[in-house]
Amino acid sequence: MRTPPPADRRPRRRRRPAADSRTGGAKRRAGGDRGAGSAEIVIAVPLLMLLILLVIQFAVWEHAEGIAHATAEEALAAARVQGGTAAAGQQRAQQVISQIGSSVLTGPQVSVTETAAGVTVTVTGTAERVLPVPGLSFPVTVTVTGPVERFVPANAQGGAP
Repeated sequence: MRTPPPADRRPRRRRRPAADSRTGGAKRRAGGDRGAGSAEIVIAVPLLMLLILLVIQFAVWEHAEGIAHATAEEALAAARVQGGTAAAGQQRAQQVISQIGSSVLTGPQVSVTETAAGVTVTVTGTAERVLPVPGLSFPVTVTVTGPVERFVPANAQGGAP
């Protein structure tokens, strides 16, 4: 026959809290945290949505900058070739903007400046706004520069004819 364990070694049972008739579950302690989950959601969800909108706004701004850069590169290529002009660069920039679309890069302005040594193209505009904050804008400015291509005969450089 087994002898019961000594009194100090008996396993202790946990007492269950008394059932609450209103909730059907465990009785809550006075000053509990009722409604804490709702308060956390009221604070956390708007902050999370703001964070998501900031990430999307940054992506839209980057995309607008990429469109401006592609437009400037195409305009530069058209203006710097032998026989190219600033007007040809301006026309090519307008073609690129019409093909790509200006929904992300709003109000694009293209400036093509030609000098004897090179061509500079500047594209400015504003990225489409995602954040609903009045007066907030995300400007985009891209400037590219390149030398003008010129034919130089070999004998003019002191080389062989």
